[in-house]
Amino acid sequence: MLTQRQGHRLDDWINEVRAGDLPHLRSFAEGLLIDHDAVVAGLTLPYSNGPTEGVVNKIKLLKRQMYGRAGLALLRKRILLTIARN
Repeated sequence: MLTQRQGHRLDDWINEVRAGDLPHLRSFAEGLLIDHDAVVAGLTLPYSNGPTEGVVNKIKLLKRQMYGRAGLALLRKRILLTIARN
């Protein structure tokens, strides 16, 4: 379902999990129903937020490296310099 973009099979999978005897998996499946349309879209559409997550990860890394050393101004400069290099 994940690798072949088969979001239409989600409801069948959730029903199978509900009938099963795995309480943690059942809880996970129930949680998917909270935002069912978004989950189906994520399993079906070819779009990815991977590049955005990569940038956020780089920013968090820079922030951790500078913890307690400087303020927001220096962090901003380092982020902009890192992005400019790539």
